[in-house]
Parts: sequence; C-alpha cells; structure tokens
Amino acid sequence: MLRSFPRAASSSAPLRVHPHRIQTNTWHLPAAACLVQGRQNQRRHAGIHAISNPTLVGIEKRWEAMPPQQQADLWMALRDRMKVNWHEMTLQEKKAAYWIAFGPHGPRALDPPGEGKKVFWYTTLAIVVAGVIFAIERMFARPPPKTMNAQYQAMTNEYLKAQKSEPITGVSSEGYTGKGMIQSKPRKGPPPGEGED
Repeated sequence: MLRSFPRAASSSAPLRVHPHRIQTNTWHLPAAACLVQGRQNQRRHAGIHAISNPTLVGIEKRWEAMPPQQQADLWMALRDRMKVNWHEMTLQEKKAAYWIAFGPHGPRALDPPGEGKKVFWYTTLAIVVAGVIFAIERMFARPPPKTMNAQYQAMTNEYLKAQKSEPITGVSSEGYTGKGMIQSKPRKGPPPGEGED
C-alpha cells in the first residue's frame, strides 16, 4: 500500500477532496483508509450542532446538583462547541461555558453568610479552652527544680571557672562579661547550702 502512494501522487489526475470520501480519477483508497477518514471527519464536525437551550438554561442553579457524569458530558459538549468559530455559538452556550470554567462553584464557591464570624468565635473558643487546660495543668504541676534559680546558677558559674571550662569564649575566659549559666530569677529564701546537690 505504501508503494502505491508515490505512484498516485505522480499521476496527472487532480486530487478531489470531499468531506466523506477521498478519491482521484485513477485510484481509490482502500476501505480501511476511507473508514479512518470518515471517522476523522465525524470527529471534526461533531460539535457543529448547537446544544439545546433547555439543557443550558439555569445552569448556575443546577450545576452543583447535577451528577458528575452529566457535568462531564455537558462540559465535553461545550468544549467541542468551543472548537468551532465562536460567532457560531449561541449566547447561552457562551454564558454556560464561561460560568462552568470560571463561576463560583466547587473550590471557587463563595463562603456562606456569617462564615467569618463563625471562624473567629470557634478560634477564640479553642484558644480559651487551651488556656484553661494549661492553667489547670500548672496548678497541679510540681514546683520548679531547685537548680532553676539565680543563686544555684551563679554557683554553677563558679564551678565552671574553677574547672577552667571553655577557656577561649566561655565563663573562664579572660574578660568574660556575659551571664554564663544564670537564666532564672533570684530564689526567695536562703541560698542553697553546700550539702545540696
């Protein structure tokens, strides 16, 4: 079959193209090629007929309630219609295509009235509940450890100086002016004794 095409092209007979069949004066395409050509023409001309107005009227109100398969079929039909010249499309088709592509439905749906207030009050309630739970836990918690006071941490600084810990940049370095280990408020009561850990 491939060898017949160059011979057909070299013949002097003009090529006449018809939407449903291709033929020349001297040869015909095989039946399989005619079927393929016919299917291509059917696909190309499938979207020529306008979609009926009852199908498109009130699409804004009906779209969310339509089954997904019906939504997909309508969108595919509109997509095929948009492949032709847009001057041939009806006004209803243009409106429906625009609304389906860009309208406020699905993820672009508008929030219901009062949604912002509801979010604000539920967020405030969650923060208040978390604060109450935190306060109750703190009421029943153990006291802070004895090492979490300024006096004990000052003693830790002295110990580190005696051990010459971090002699380059730390507490035992020359001219050190930082706080060292001190990070807590001073302790109420007597300073920690020598016998304490």
